[in-house]
Amino acid sequence: MPRARRLPAKASRAATNPRGADTGCGRRAIFRSVIDVRTHPDRYRHWRLRIEDRIAALYLDVDEAGGLDPGYALKLNSYDLGVDIELADAVQRLRFEHPEVAAVVIRSGKERVFCAGANIRMLGAASHAQKVAFCKFTNETRCAIEDASARSGQRYLCAIRGSAAGGGYELALAADWILLVDDGASAVSLPEVPALGVLPGTGGLVRVVDKRKVRRDRADFFSTTEEGMRGKRALEWGLVDEVAPASRFETALQHRARALAAASDRPPESPGIRLGPVERRIEGERIAYAHVEAEIQRKARTCRILIRGPVRPPPASLPALVEAGDAFWPLALAREIDDLVLHLRHNEAEIGTLVVSSRGALDAVAAHDAFLFAHRDHWLVREVLLLWRRLLKRIELTSRSFVALVEPASCFAGFLLETVLAADRSYMLDGAGEDDAEPARLRVGESNFECFPGLNGLSRLASRCLDDESALDRVRLRAGHDLEASEAEAHRLVTFIPDEIDWEDEVRLALEERASFSPDALTGMEASLRCPGPETMESRIFGRLSAWQNWIFQRPNAVGERGALTLYGSGARADFDRGRV
Repeated sequence: MPRARRLPAKASRAATNPRGADTGCGRRAIFRSVIDVRTHPDRYRHWRLRIEDRIAALYLDVDEAGGLDPGYALKLNSYDLGVDIELADAVQRLRFEHPEVAAVVIRSGKERVFCAGANIRMLGAASHAQKVAFCKFTNETRCAIEDASARSGQRYLCAIRGSAAGGGYELALAADWILLVDDGASAVSLPEVPALGVLPGTGGLVRVVDKRKVRRDRADFFSTTEEGMRGKRALEWGLVDEVAPASRFETALQHRARALAAASDRPPESPGIRLGPVERRIEGERIAYAHVEAEIQRKARTCRILIRGPVRPPPASLPALVEAGDAFWPLALAREIDDLVLHLRHNEAEIGTLVVSSRGALDAVAAHDAFLFAHRDHWLVREVLLLWRRLLKRIELTSRSFVALVEPASCFAGFLLETVLAADRSYMLDGAGEDDAEPARLRVGESNFECFPGLNGLSRLASRCLDDESALDRVRLRAGHDLEASEAEAHRLVTFIPDEIDWEDEVRLALEERASFSPDALTGMEASLRCPGPETMESRIFGRLSAWQNWIFQRPNAVGERGALTLYGSGARADFDRGRV
């Protein structure tokens, strides 16, 4: 029997306290007191889920009055950050709570429109920082869908009736298969250039040419044609994978969904695990979770993050792992760090440097890492590893400087060592501190070589050895061994190894210097340096989001008093500065 649930229309956001600020284009920017990405299906306002056998259907049915902020209506299934927070939550829950689901269909819950994309009035009223953060989170969600398709055996199909414009088509582009109804009216389009004076901000241009292999000249025409393309031409150009007349649309959809599900390795009889709420306490400048504690130092524009190691050994068996559920330490820790990073990203724009340290038993973390690596083919272990993979990318995609400190009593081993390898700069104390009998150590695990590639497709260890492949082989020989500061530095695992005398001053001066630099310059520098070596579709998408879209969103042609984004919907034409830059 099918299991269906209509998700009640309750708020999926934190309470807001909007106040205005001049955007420089004659509008007032929306500010929220707190953006909270934690939600649950019981609080969704914009998505419905239906599961039947091996196939799930996610219906986009946007509540027009359910915007994250006042001042705009989410007409035509357009979306804001609140809509996408729910989608990200749904994608995550399908992976962990529903191992039986092998295919997911994204479709509209409305009759004549699929999705009109990002809400233009929301974008027009948002500050520049809010626009960029919105585009970044939305694209991370698209990447999570592609990750589920490629690595979790949960294949995505997008069924389009009506118009799929801008971000609506970009949502479709994240799927494995796009089915478009051939009814003479339904179309796909990327109208941002002709209509708004900006670019498709969540990877549309890159996915069209890199993922769908659309010819450059055709992509140029498509991206400058506001009405988009319909039916057979959209199919011929590779913009969709299949078209079907309205009379056969549902039959074609079910046939394709069953074919995708049949190729999946998801275990239909395995129980899923419930993802409970991520418990967070904010007390003044302190943000506390079960395994993570953060303290904001406003004067220094820094957030100190302490990760606590596990207090229990890894499960004795895979059934015990499923029984542990979301309390399993690596899973619980990843969810807490992810929530913290997003909280800081959306709510603490002036906190420019994140400083991470850890406390715990190195052996205990290494034991959890070994458990994960040994059982990496099990569906739940695979999901935990993939969650860490996405989390580490999220850290690198966040426009904050990231510094790691390795001290006595640190427990950076295996997957937790990746936070050191992801840092822009790392410091490891050479020798024992005043009150410590043992020196600082870290440990490389087998997982570090293959489980957590960065945006460039390489492991972070390999990214450190681009000039000398044999250096990576030398690190592999030391996997499983405790490495003290001098050996860690020799193997390229940390940046600097101050001794006890210099430690406090060197770290303090480095953080003070970082805080003195231009945040804009740091954002650009870090985005450039975090993806060395080869490029991938992901690195191209986010690199262009950090550079092109960041720049275009501030130009008068888009957001000036007579800019396209400012005047959208008014009936007036934009007055462009025709000078090419």
